[in-house]
Amino acid sequence: MQALTFKRGVHPPDGKALSAEQPIKVIMPKVGSELFFPMSQHIGAPCEPLVQVGDYVKVGQKIGESQAFMSSPIFSSISGTVKDIRPMLVPGGATVKSIVIENDGKMEEIEGLNQPKDYTKMTNEEILATIKEAGVVGLGGAGFPTHIKLNPPKDQPIDHIIVNAAECEPYLTTDYRLMLEESDKIVRGLQVMLKLHPNAKGVIGIENNKPKAIEAMKKACEGISNITVQPLVTKFPQGSEKHLIYAVTGREVLSGALPASAGCIIDNVDTVIAVERALFRGRPLMRRVVTLTGGAVKNPGNYKIRIGMTFTDIVEAAGGFKENDPPVKIIAGGPMMGPAMFTTDVATVKTSSALLCFTEKEAFIPEERNCIRCGKCVEHCPMGLEPLVLNQCAILGDGDGFVKNHGLDCIECGSCSYECPAKRQLAQSIRATKKIEMGKKAAAAAAARAKAAAEKK
Repeated sequence: MQALTFKRGVHPPDGKALSAEQPIKVIMPKVGSELFFPMSQHIGAPCEPLVQVGDYVKVGQKIGESQAFMSSPIFSSISGTVKDIRPMLVPGGATVKSIVIENDGKMEEIEGLNQPKDYTKMTNEEILATIKEAGVVGLGGAGFPTHIKLNPPKDQPIDHIIVNAAECEPYLTTDYRLMLEESDKIVRGLQVMLKLHPNAKGVIGIENNKPKAIEAMKKACEGISNITVQPLVTKFPQGSEKHLIYAVTGREVLSGALPASAGCIIDNVDTVIAVERALFRGRPLMRRVVTLTGGAVKNPGNYKIRIGMTFTDIVEAAGGFKENDPPVKIIAGGPMMGPAMFTTDVATVKTSSALLCFTEKEAFIPEERNCIRCGKCVEHCPMGLEPLVLNQCAILGDGDGFVKNHGLDCIECGSCSYECPAKRQLAQSIRATKKIEMGKKAAAAAAARAKAAAEKK
């Protein structure tokens, strides 16, 4: 089958050899250690704590919830005592109200856990409610609540449910290992999603630098008529929703629109497994697989961890850092889009996919120089933007010019910075300005809603 792709993009070194062939290992939190559960691990309204300091909680107990439409509940991944509720730093750099639980090591589970359901006999509403109650969100990075994604407006019929197995970010190999080790769970999770949209076909999109994964998923799909495995060209950002949709279907998602407007739903590999776990095993989202890698790590690999553990605990359990070549740069996620962190004393959340620990040699970035107007950033931008123009708008504080030149359509993939021979901080400046302009847009929308509400009175 021909490998499909999108227009433009870049080809960074993938760095996957460090961890790709290491089977997933389980890391459990140490007895007496503290786990941290931020109340915002998803797109939408943050949760409010359902427990108080001094309460005893069990594995699978719901500890955070919001009544807002766009939100997702949070569960304890351990048993133990609530020690504190305080603001904590999360991987993206924000400070979020968090529940601190001391692990008693008993892993005592709440009553009612581990009750599988027969999705074939359930209504769509019951399936969606189960996914919602399991706290499943997009585990590829954004954290969009999955029960909402799987239930688009009625005027947007879905004909493709695409499993994003591209894993185009360099160094990351969690999806690759899951496809090799848990391929049957991926297929079962996708079948649950297809039950919700009977006129859709399932497509598992995998970059062609993962031939073992392609073969494993093809074998797992044998005899299933509505699921196919689609090889993709190895190129960044092949895993971007809009570009994956274009590669698989040839359709373009319009500016500001969601994938459902193009008849598609996209979900990450681990997200699909989380759906399978919610239905087939009756377990909420309490664990995920993360890649721990980089030249500074003694034992690079993929580790199944309990959400709420700190990156420090994970690094320690995996063997620690190299004494003679310690990390000088730490990134939560992939090197193209993940935020840099100044400490590993940060809790893992639902969307934590990796921790990259780079040595001085790996982290070296040449000094920023003047733009030479070569056009490489324009040539490779997957969104067809002009990053050099947006960078200039950012430097000048020209928000109107930034918006006029479609800066809000930037997907912050970093392709422009990667290709720039002058090593201009294009992605960084665009990301910062986009955040400012999105804030202005949200504030204007809120003011308009308030005005409309006042006029009705």
